[in-house]
Amino acid sequence: MRLPNPDFWRAQHVLVTGHTGFKGAWLCLMLHALGARVSGLALPPAEVSAYSLMGIQRLLHNEALQDIRDPNAVEAFVKNSAPSVVFHLAAQALVRQSYLDPLATFSTNVTGTATVLQALRGQAGLLAVVVATSDKVYRNDDSGHPFTEADPLGGQDPYSASKAAAELVVASWRHTFGQQLPPMATARAGNVIGGGDFGADRLIPDLVRADQRGKPVRIRHADATRPFQHVLDVLSGYLLLAETVTGGRGPQALNFGPSMAELSVRELLALWENATSKPVAWVAGGEAGGSEHTRLALDSRAAAAELGWSAYLDTGQAIAQTAHWYQTWATGGDVVALSQGMVFARLHGK
Repeated sequence: MRLPNPDFWRAQHVLVTGHTGFKGAWLCLMLHALGARVSGLALPPAEVSAYSLMGIQRLLHNEALQDIRDPNAVEAFVKNSAPSVVFHLAAQALVRQSYLDPLATFSTNVTGTATVLQALRGQAGLLAVVVATSDKVYRNDDSGHPFTEADPLGGQDPYSASKAAAELVVASWRHTFGQQLPPMATARAGNVIGGGDFGADRLIPDLVRADQRGKPVRIRHADATRPFQHVLDVLSGYLLLAETVTGGRGPQALNFGPSMAELSVRELLALWENATSKPVAWVAGGEAGGSEHTRLALDSRAAAAELGWSAYLDTGQAIAQTAHWYQTWATGGDVVALSQGMVFARLHGK
């Protein structure tokens, strides 16, 4: 298993869009631990967030709480930050929210991506750009076939379609403006879990909220399968991808999925019970809001071959670490120290 290279990252000025989000906050923590100078561009954080609970603001060299769809603001911040590596994570990331507000979803995920890439054109000193999309960018026929990077893009719901469109934006900017941009790659990750996610309509946060309220959690599709994996495994892949594409090497798109191809929601609930030593009370059903695919799996062999990447934690270990983070938070423990310790362990292969 290849690990991110501290010697590479100590020299970098890194811009993370979406740094106030769940994955963005953990990425900032990892980059800081690697010695990078980190800047962040995103909307203001939610009232309760990984960003605030893990003390991310104090780790940043520079920060702007602005909308990525504002071209003047984005361009000004890029010039001020002078990044050498950019991770574009800012997005409207919720499938069900995309049914409620499809225009904002497309505007953020498609126009926002184009706005960021446009601001990067001609920026001196840029080495690499990694754009995070989704495992849902593929045309899914519910066969359970693990998607490879060569499979056709698609997307029936607004979120999935907007992320597939973001892939096309990256390809278009690469083809049209490649001489003015560094090497760019897209990262297609599975369902990411880990401490500090408080997003609406996400399974682990829903479990945590239901437990706090003493009520059963509502499960829409207990037998649906998803590629659940820990956030630090996914972000390690993002870091390795950025290192690899620097200088024009490496792939233009990669999948990052767990060692176990897929896991049903029902099976995850059983693992959560084992991790928390508490039974999970759940009922079938939930709010209406569009169709969801039953099966989703990723083939990550290309990431293993191209980057030497693999998920360090199996699904059971990922769930156990996630449960431990939330239990520490719920009981008033030190989640800053816990999070830093988890990052240290992952960066050293422990």
